[in-house]
Amino acid sequence: MTDASAPGSAARSTELPPAARRISRRVGAIAESATLAVDAKAKALKAAGKPVIGFGAGEPDFPTPDYVVEAAITAARTPAMHRYTPAGGLPALKEAIVAKTARDSGLQLTPAQVLVTNGGKQAVYEAFATMLDPGDEVLLPAPYWTTYPEAIRLAGGVPVPVVADEQSGYLVSAAQLEAARTPRTKALLFCSPSNPTGAVYPAEQVEEIGRWALDAGLWVLTDEIYEHLTYGGLTAPSMPVLVPELADRCVVVNGVAKTYAMTGWRVGWIAGPADVVKAATNLQSHATSNVANVSQAAAIAALTGDLSAVAEMRTAFDRRRQTIVSMLREIPGVACPEPHGAFYAYPSVKGLLGRPIGGRTAETSAELAELILEQAEVAVVPGEAFGTPGYVRMSYALGDEDLVEGVSRLQRLLSTAG
Repeated sequence: MTDASAPGSAARSTELPPAARRISRRVGAIAESATLAVDAKAKALKAAGKPVIGFGAGEPDFPTPDYVVEAAITAARTPAMHRYTPAGGLPALKEAIVAKTARDSGLQLTPAQVLVTNGGKQAVYEAFATMLDPGDEVLLPAPYWTTYPEAIRLAGGVPVPVVADEQSGYLVSAAQLEAARTPRTKALLFCSPSNPTGAVYPAEQVEEIGRWALDAGLWVLTDEIYEHLTYGGLTAPSMPVLVPELADRCVVVNGVAKTYAMTGWRVGWIAGPADVVKAATNLQSHATSNVANVSQAAAIAALTGDLSAVAEMRTAFDRRRQTIVSMLREIPGVACPEPHGAFYAYPSVKGLLGRPIGGRTAETSAELAELILEQAEVAVVPGEAFGTPGYVRMSYALGDEDLVEGVSRLQRLLSTAG
């Protein structure tokens, strides 16, 4: 039998040789971060003189607290901080994370259970790269943060969306998760408070889902980066605290970005079983080595300081939350559940699709977001980016005046829907 007649030879003959493929299939399959893309486009239009108001970026509009900045300046002048430090993080920062975690959620850790990462995104990716083998499935409640499925795929896993809508307040149930579980399911990704919806799971539902995962023998990655941003007296309890038997198969992701207005400092962490953290640290030792020492010093100051700056931001976010929800609800065709955490509103715009607006008709939420940017000069992120078309995400982490002006523009434009 010749090569030409061998089974599968036709498929191979049409495939480019490795050296001719400019981008790997793995990286070529990654979708651009929609939230960063919208934010970049809004900033470019503003730089060109357009009065664009952006609801796209998920970052506080407050400066990093002064005492945190001063700690960074001191670190920059310290020669020891000019050198390599342990790949897993400065010992003082790991101790601070242990103490902060015990203080804020009640989860008891040791420094060996902590890996300091270059932001929350690296934490999510490295956790999955450590936990998953090719083909392992991860249950992913949707709407989900746009990076989650890409991180799972990069790690060789398969994201399995489990969709919740506004009728449930964007909360998935244990029954829905069980219906999506297969023999290939390895893990659940859990996020409360949620990006993009602002949904906060009540303690009883967190415990129910945790016990379901325990009984099913699954791992859980729980993203707690918005833990301090809850409103109306609600809290966001930590799953391994409510279900301590799950702690040996639970990885917690967190960071300083949202709580302390430090998105640009790039400090996050993984906390979990020591063997998983050690393996993830080995990965990081080859990927990036240590996180920038100046940023780590700033994070130590943030975590060991008081939470007064956080309280001030939360008060402002709560005020803006109430404003944006009430104004969005005045728009015919828009349904906006009340978010109870983070700093996002996630209104349904399905009632506006297929209707003429400003001389155009949007059939999808992606088309509607383009129409809004062009005609109202307001940037929102379409629900397609979060796995649920028919919605838009709007961050209310922007000034009060800009928020009111931006939603007022939406009201004027969208009220013309035929």
